[in-house]
Amino acid sequence: MRGFDFSPLYRSTVGFDQLQSLLDSVTQDASPTYPPYNIERTSENDYRITVAVAGFGQDDLDIEVKQNVLTISGKRAEPEETNYLYRGIAGRSFERRFQLADHVEVQGAHLENGLLHVDLVRRVPEALKPRRVEISAPAKGAKTLEGNLATAAD
Repeated sequence: MRGFDFSPLYRSTVGFDQLQSLLDSVTQDASPTYPPYNIERTSENDYRITVAVAGFGQDDLDIEVKQNVLTISGKRAEPEETNYLYRGIAGRSFERRFQLADHVEVQGAHLENGLLHVDLVRRVPEALKPRRVEISAPAKGAKTLEGNLATAAD
């Protein structure tokens, strides 16, 4: 598969390594394209999802996290008397889901200039973090198995 771009397969997961993300994404149905969004890695353990929600106010949006799935949805009431001559700005309802890795938590969200920013942080418990194990050498003067056998043979 030379020249194939796998980046669309990485779009809906946050905090996974890319191989795990690829495997999870392949098993899911094709993701919707509205509204557009970005996923940024802002530091080693911090992420930001930015969703373009032009025309939606704070009361029109809902963010929910349940069983490692972040769901961002929007529903906007349209005035019935509006008579558009041309309608190019999408204002339809939406629901966008993101699969979160274990230990990834929503830190906060804010709406600014038609963009909804959702900040995430990965907090791995100390017990699950990799730790370095020191390798010790035998103390000087300590008898080794070979040393014990050599003295016993004499």
